[in-house]
Amino acid sequence: MKLSKLFLYCLICFILTIAIVWAIRFFSESQLDDVTPGIPCDEDLMKKVDVFYVIPNFNGSNISEDKEWCQYILSFGKDIRLHGFIHTFNEFNIDKDEEYVESASQIFEDCFNQTPTRFKPPQVEMTDKNKILIKDSMVLDGLFNQFFHKVYHCNDSGIPFNRFNDLF
Repeated sequence: MKLSKLFLYCLICFILTIAIVWAIRFFSESQLDDVTPGIPCDEDLMKKVDVFYVIPNFNGSNISEDKEWCQYILSFGKDIRLHGFIHTFNEFNIDKDEEYVESASQIFEDCFNQTPTRFKPPQVEMTDKNKILIKDSMVLDGLFNQFFHKVYHCNDSGIPFNRFNDLF
């Protein structure tokens, strides 16, 4: 009898937790990762979200050199944030220096005429040294951000997949 009450209590707690997370995600800003000219992105998806996380130098292509693309992104009127520098796997799991971060910020600024104020590392992973380095100049969005916001990806390669975000 006691075991069934414990199970019922755990089940209720689990359901309440899911409901609370769903409610937070429902009212929180939606985000789009991997915005860069080198990754195709559905325009309807771009219109749907509140925030763009932009990769400044993807596959050796500097976004600030494509002024037409920069204006296109600005035309959406979204909050634009920095998403790594070159967006390689575990890019920020290797310690970087201030110059590396400043290079990414400068390209971002040259493209959008604004300094990035928020940063999300690729795969939302980074070393402690990099966390300190980023927090000196920007707000760091990490795993907690991914859990409580609907985060879409231009190439639908994220976890969860874009269609899952539409369910919850």
